[in-house]
Amino acid sequence: MPPPPKSGHAHAHLHPRRILIGALIVIVLGAGATLAGWDITAWFEHLWNTLTSISLAALLGALALITLQTVTTAYAWYSILRYAYPDSHISWLQVLACYAAAVALNWVVPANLGTLTMMLMFTAIIAAASFAGVLAGFAVQKVFFTVIGTLSYLYLFLTVGGSFDIQFKFISEHPGATVILLAGLAALIYMVFQVLRERVKKWWEEAKVGAQIIVHPRAFMLRVVLPEAISWLAGLGIIAVFLAAYNIPVSFHTIMRVVAGNSIANATAVTPGGAGVIQGFNVLALKGITSSANANAYSVAQQLVVTAWSILLALVLMARAFGWSGGKALVEQSYSEAREKSSEQAATRRAKRQARRERSASS
Repeated sequence: MPPPPKSGHAHAHLHPRRILIGALIVIVLGAGATLAGWDITAWFEHLWNTLTSISLAALLGALALITLQTVTTAYAWYSILRYAYPDSHISWLQVLACYAAAVALNWVVPANLGTLTMMLMFTAIIAAASFAGVLAGFAVQKVFFTVIGTLSYLYLFLTVGGSFDIQFKFISEHPGATVILLAGLAALIYMVFQVLRERVKKWWEEAKVGAQIIVHPRAFMLRVVLPEAISWLAGLGIIAVFLAAYNIPVSFHTIMRVVAGNSIANATAVTPGGAGVIQGFNVLALKGITSSANANAYSVAQQLVVTAWSILLALVLMARAFGWSGGKALVEQSYSEAREKSSEQAATRRAKRQARRERSASS
C-alpha cells in the first residue's frame, strides 16, 4: 500500500483550477450515477423540495446536530486510536475526516461498506496500526451503541406491535432452522479457529493493542462513552427536529420508536443507508400518531438532508485533512480494498456451502 497522503496539503489554497477540477468530478460522478440507474437529477429536485418545505431554523438546527453527532463519535475513535498507538502522532483532523467519509459512504453504498473502508483508511494513515487492531477498536467503539441500541430495540418490541415480525419474522416462522443456523455458525467458528489457531493468536495480540483504552476505565468512560452518549442524544435531536417540521407530535415515546426502527434498519438492510427499509419502520413506528403518507414524507426528508449534509461535510474534511487529490486517492483505494475483502468473505462462504452440499450428496 502506498504511503498515506501528507496532511500538509490541507493548508493549500483553493485555486480556481482546483475548483474547476472539483466541479468536473461532481459532473462525472453524476453522469456515472445516472448510468448506474440512480436518477441524480430527481434526487436533487427532491432534496430541494425538502429544503424549501421546512423552516430555516429547523434546517440549521438539524445540520448543527448532524455535525455534532459526527464530531463526537469521531472523537471517540480518535481516543481509541491514540491509546492503541500512542507513538504514532495521530492527527485529530485526519481521524475526523476518515470517520466523516465513512458516514457519508454508508448512506450511498450497500452493506455498511463505508465502515470497512474507514478501518482500512485508519491502517493507511497510522503506520503502526494493523487491521486486527483497528477491528478491535471498532468493537470497543461499539460497546455503548450496542447497549443503548439493545435497550431501544426492547422498547420498540414491547411498545409497537408487529415491529419484531417486520424484520425478524423468519425467526418465529422457522424456529428450528434458526437454532440449526446458530449451532452451525458456532461449530464453523470453532473449526476455523482450530485451523487458524496460530494466526488467530497473532491477531489476538494485535487486537489487544487496538482495544487498549478498555483497560483504562476512566479514559474509556470520559473519552469514548461520554462523547458517544452526546452523539446518541444528538441523533435523538435530529429526529425531534424533523418530526416537528412535519407537525408530528414530539415525545420520548415517539422518538424512541423511531430511533429503534432506524437502528434495526441500518444494521440489517443491504440497501444504501437502509433506504426503503427505514421508511417501512418509520411508517410502522408512527402508526396512530400521524398518517402513513406524512410519516413517509418525514422519513424521506430526514434521510435526504442527513445524506446530503454528510456527503458535503465529508468532502470538506477530506480535502482539508489530505488535500484534494490525496483525500480522493485514500478513499478510492480503501473502498476498493473494502469491496475486495467483502467479496472474498462472500466467496469463502459460498465455497463452504457448496462443499457441505457435495458431502451431503455423496453420503
